[in-house]
Amino acid sequence: MIAAITGIGWVSTESMGSGRHHQILQSKDGKLPTLTSRMVFGEVSPHFGRLDAYSKLGLAAVTFALKDARQDQWDEKRPAGIIVSSIYGCLATDMEYFEGVIANGGSLASPNLFACTLPNIFLGEAAIRFGLTGPGFTVNEREPAGTEGLGLALCGMFLDENPMMIVGTSDPGCPALFPYHVEMTIGALFLVLEKHPIDESLSYGGLDMTREGEVLFNGVQIQSLASLFQRCLPRCVR
Repeated sequence: MIAAITGIGWVSTESMGSGRHHQILQSKDGKLPTLTSRMVFGEVSPHFGRLDAYSKLGLAAVTFALKDARQDQWDEKRPAGIIVSSIYGCLATDMEYFEGVIANGGSLASPNLFACTLPNIFLGEAAIRFGLTGPGFTVNEREPAGTEGLGLALCGMFLDENPMMIVGTSDPGCPALFPYHVEMTIGALFLVLEKHPIDESLSYGGLDMTREGEVLFNGVQIQSLASLFQRCLPRCVR
């Protein structure tokens, strides 16, 4: 076993929360919930309100996953990294920003939007808030599986580069009027992986990797983060 899954956090059109505690949010129209800092952190954070929808989505799921793993509190910075896989990322924000750039020669370009025009912005926000000093980067995947980022996280842990990784997906969906649409489930799902968990009772199961790069959960190959979540689900709802 390379790593144990000790935390799960997600935001979907139907629910949000963590593996051991979550609340159901009914959404008849299939839209993601409007996230606030109180819903995510339990406190008011004006900075959170300035983030774009993609960043709020990812940061919320990361926060829920760390709470689930009991890793949201810290006294000293930790060598833990974050990897997010996404198809569209912050593309909707990029398009909105450039609408302001094009108009009037750029005089209406929004500095608030500009601050969220990279898909790794919320990774830095999470690193600052939770004292994480490991690598943080985005994987642009063509398919909504999320397994490429998961494989990279496991490789880093196998090489002893980081004892803990937070890895997952975040995608608010295809921007309006964008011509290349991929069928996918919108939302965010993150896992906390620990090489040497302090409390074994927090583990949902173990992840390993074959020589061919296939990811195994408790010895069974997984095809996507969503299928991995489904295998952890019985433990989540106990």
